[in-house]
This record gives sequence, structure tokens and C-alpha cells, in this order.
Amino acid sequence: MFPGLTSYLPTILAGLAGAALAALAGVPAGALIGSTLAVASVSALGAKVGLPNGLRDLAFATIGVSLGSSVTEEVFGQIGTWGISLAVLVLSLIATVLTGRMILTRGFGLDPQTATLASSPGTMSNAVAIAAEGTGDATAVMFLQLTRLLALVILVPPLAVALETSETTHALVQTEMSLPALAGLLLTALGLGMIGSRSGLPAASLLSGMVISSSAHAVGLVHGATPAWVIFIALTLTGAVLGARMSRVTIRQLRRFAVAGLSTVATALVVSLLFAAIAVEMTALPFNQIWIAYAPGGVEAMAAIGLSLGLDPAYVAIHHFARIFALIFIIPIALKL
Repeated sequence: MFPGLTSYLPTILAGLAGAALAALAGVPAGALIGSTLAVASVSALGAKVGLPNGLRDLAFATIGVSLGSSVTEEVFGQIGTWGISLAVLVLSLIATVLTGRMILTRGFGLDPQTATLASSPGTMSNAVAIAAEGTGDATAVMFLQLTRLLALVILVPPLAVALETSETTHALVQTEMSLPALAGLLLTALGLGMIGSRSGLPAASLLSGMVISSSAHAVGLVHGATPAWVIFIALTLTGAVLGARMSRVTIRQLRRFAVAGLSTVATALVVSLLFAAIAVEMTALPFNQIWIAYAPGGVEAMAAIGLSLGLDPAYVAIHHFARIFALIFIIPIALKL
């Protein structure tokens, strides 16, 4: 699964060092942010960074399994309230895409197709794949998506903590899942994720992990939460993946698209905050819990942030699951407008 793993050791070690330092410093979502910045810094110094796809998928599947472990029979009693929140989420996604496209076309002269794909608040791999097939400027889409991803990974956790208005930390199941049970869920998730990836499903390993884990926990086949040390490693590897993606950015791209990328990030943050405030009034759910579910970052990154901040994993999992499928329908429609 991990051929030539030794060539990836610099990335792994940099990620672990950054994650440990950030966690010790008390940085919100420290493992994720520290690893991302450390690997991006190593890349900027000229080192070759990256992780094998198998290790990346294992990290994403672990996050999915961890999120799904909080789905129990009691969760289904909240579906009515969450349904309202999910409806507002879809409106938030539409508004984010349309406002981002307007800014990039009118303010920076990008064509509508490129602007639409660059404004997609999640499923980066899907947006880049569409661009690579000849829709819009693939280079611009890649850079703007990467800018959004890195900025939000750094900005969202401290903002969520600063905006916290009530006690929202979700008490996870105290007992830990047995390692054999965890291994079984991960193997199943990786198998289904492989099938989903071949079918073009974005974040397939993360989604399969959520579905398998939530189903097993809901019917009582598996009990307990993912061990904390496993979550730490998964967040560290996810951060390393995000940091390695930044190595694709060139100085020329940075000069050309930096302001445009930051403008779309700022706009997307404002839109998500506004719709989160609307959802709070309609559901009375905690503000920062809703906002993390609405935050316009990559699905893997935002799900990892929600997990690391201790927010209700079931709520975050269901909303990011819905986000992926909503965007799969929204983006093609927006491209035809």
C-alpha cells in the first residue's frame, strides 16, 4: 500500500514535528495546522514533499471513522432540527459560488467557468478535475483553490474559538474502540473508498469511513470512539497532505492570483458567517458548531477541524457529507448559467 515509504520520511517527520509543537503551544486544531505549515515550509526550502495515496486515504478514512463513531440511535431524534440546518447549508453553498464568481469575473477578469470552479467551497479535487478536462483555466483553479484551502485551515480554528458564545464541546464516547474493530472499519472504508475514487466521487475515503462507522455504531455492531493517538496521527497526515499540495504553487502564480485568492476567501468567510447566523436563529444550535459545518474549506480539512475542536462529530459529519453531494449538483448547474 505504501511503496517506497522511506522517500516520504522528510514529509512525515516534518508533519509530526509541526503537529507536536502546535499542539504543545495550545493552537486550536494544532495537529492539523502545525503539520500543514511545517510541510509547506519544508517545501518552500526546496525539499521534495508528498505522501503516497494509500497513506493519504488511510488518514482520510480514519477521520471519517472518527466522525461516524458519534452517530447513535439518539442522533436520529435531531434529524428534524438538522434538516433546517442542512437546507440553510445548501443556500450558503449557492451564495458562496455565485458571489465568488461575481468577484473573480468583475474584479479580476477571469472567465465565468474558471471563476465558478475556483469559487467551489469544497471538493477541490472535483473542481480541479473538471478544469483539467478543458473547462476553464486549470492552473488558475488549482492555485485559487489551494489559496482558499491553506488560508481557511489557518484562520478557521482560531476564529471558531474566538466566536464561541456557549459551551459547545461535544462529549465524545469515553470508552475507546477496540483496535480490531477499528482495523475492520478502516479496511472496509478503504475498500469502498477505492471503488468510490474510481467512480469519480470526491473525498471517497473520508465519506466511506463516515458511512461505515456511523452505520456500525448506529446498529450497535461497534462501540466506542477512535483512540486519541490515532486521531492525532490522522490529523498530522492530513495536514501533511495539505502542506504538500502547496508545493505546486509557483512564484508566478502567487503574483498573479494572490489578491484574487484572498478576496474569494474573505467573501466566502463572510457569506458562511451570515448563513450560520441565520441557522442559529432557526435552530438554536451553537454558533461555532454550525459555522464549522458551513465553513468554505475543503471537506477533509473542515471535517478534521471540527473533529479536533471537539464539536459534535455527528452534526459535522452529516453536514460535510451533504456538502459534497450538494456541490456535485450545484457546480455543473452554475457552469451552465
